[in-house]
Amino acid sequence: MNGNSASVDASTPASAVSERLRITEIFHSIQGEADAIGWRTVFVRLTGCPLRCVWCDTEYSFYGGNWHAIDDILAEVASHGVRYVCVTGGEPLAQKRCLILLQKLCDAGYEVSLETSGALDVSAVDPRVRKVMDLKAPDSGESKRNLWSNLDHLLPHDQIKIVIASRADYEWSRAMLDEHALAERCMVLFSPVHGAVQPRELAEWIIADKLPVRFQMQLHKLLWNDAAGH
Repeated sequence: MNGNSASVDASTPASAVSERLRITEIFHSIQGEADAIGWRTVFVRLTGCPLRCVWCDTEYSFYGGNWHAIDDILAEVASHGVRYVCVTGGEPLAQKRCLILLQKLCDAGYEVSLETSGALDVSAVDPRVRKVMDLKAPDSGESKRNLWSNLDHLLPHDQIKIVIASRADYEWSRAMLDEHALAERCMVLFSPVHGAVQPRELAEWIIADKLPVRFQMQLHKLLWNDAAGH
């Protein structure tokens, strides 16, 4: 699918603008994390993010991108013949029309997941979507941005992901697990920051403390490192 101009011409009808999103990339790959790990998935990466986590591996999605009509996005997704679609970023909810895309993907019969930072309100997300919502640990540099009211809008099929860069992050995560009864709300994922915490070390901490969380590594990093489009 060819990208449109990165800016919308003033002559563009308002109705058309309302059905567009700024997209960094759309690609067909293997889901590398959360409960759909290993499945062929189409990823729709929206442009822009209000956060600046120090370990972010998709900084290329912060700026640029091209405008795409939502119906064209749906056509591109359909061309790959998949069951799973992941809407990601950046922070996809920074574009309000992301909600329209999520609803239309669900209406089309896909298993849809949304990767979101936990800093923006998730209450209006279609309940059919599996929200994979971050809680930012202190070493991310953005823990003050956690919108704790989002926890009340999580459903049993949703997931909370905490990316851990140090033992201090782990201790914080363990405290949040207890304080907010996270594992009673939905699946909780603990993931090591690539190159900062050894995966085996994090796994052993979880085992020693008998935590009710799911350890995960990012499969796509093992397969393709940080290459865009995977």
